[in-house]
Amino acid sequence: MELECTYVVQKVSTICAYLPRILETVTLRMCSDFLHQLRSHRRHFVKFMLCLCLFPCVKHFKTIERAADCEIRSVIRFLNARNVLPSEIHHQICQVYGDNAMSDGMVRKWVRMFNEGRENLHDEARIGHPSLVNDDLVRKVNKRVRDDRRFTISDLSLHFPQISRTLLYDIVSSG
Repeated sequence: MELECTYVVQKVSTICAYLPRILETVTLRMCSDFLHQLRSHRRHFVKFMLCLCLFPCVKHFKTIERAADCEIRSVIRFLNARNVLPSEIHHQICQVYGDNAMSDGMVRKWVRMFNEGRENLHDEARIGHPSLVNDDLVRKVNKRVRDDRRFTISDLSLHFPQISRTLLYDIVSSG
């Protein structure tokens, strides 16, 4: 009996060393307080430790697939407001939304932007490649078309090499 108790205590102390890793959301202080209370009730303590040994990988949540970007950003904003570290935010996002939901660098970028005062969760409109079409160019193309009614897009592209054939076609068909 004495040998069995010593063996159980050794196993329990080994498990206790890894307890913070098993229960990722529970702090070490909470674990030690909880275990201290359980030690006074040996029967419950042994049951608890057996549960940890038998079911260490049970997830207490389901994963969400194909979440909107703004949903993940709202989670980042919420956890950042609760002073959760960016690495932990990324870890929690990966647990719930999957490993490919958002990279660690992007989480850090959004945390930085929220800390700088950003409140909008949506992407800002991006300024794309500047348009080649302007009023002056449309006038020149239309003048060329009026000068020669039997034009082809190939003829126009020779006179306007900076513009693609597709864009020339759009200008002619809209005008």
